[in-house]
Amino acid sequence: MTTELHKIAARILLLPALLVALGVMVKGYSDPGDGFSAGVIAALAIALQLMVFGPGELDRLPLIRYAPYAVFLGLIISLLTAFVPSVMGQTLFTHWPPAGDSATVFGTLEFITAVAFDVGVFLIVFGFGVGVLSSFARAEARIRTSEERAARSDKDNSGKREAGNST
Repeated sequence: MTTELHKIAARILLLPALLVALGVMVKGYSDPGDGFSAGVIAALAIALQLMVFGPGELDRLPLIRYAPYAVFLGLIISLLTAFVPSVMGQTLFTHWPPAGDSATVFGTLEFITAVAFDVGVFLIVFGFGVGVLSSFARAEARIRTSEERAARSDKDNSGKREAGNST
């Protein structure tokens, strides 16, 4: 049973959880970041929304609608990060900029290939987690709807039988 307190808490926790996921992705357990853990944290934030608000929440949040596309975008980013150096005659996963060169910096974040790879991994994990959760929620909603239809149909048929037997 979901109470108003659960709904308020779930709404309040969504944005901070997504910001924590962003922080872990940018500066995670190691210096470049941790895209996998950030994807899990963000998917759990969406799971909380689904558990509290139900399958009807799926249509309201754009994060859930576009999650399957995030998997493909993350896969493309990760594969490009891995294989573009081989096209340029270098080994797989060669970091750019090379050692000794300066990287583009935004605050304390250095834009290197490891950051791009972490973003790709984040999108894969987040998109997969949310996609699986939404498919389970939609399947549950379909089952519930079909059970309600069957119960109404049985009720209508039993009412018709009783009317036929009384004449």
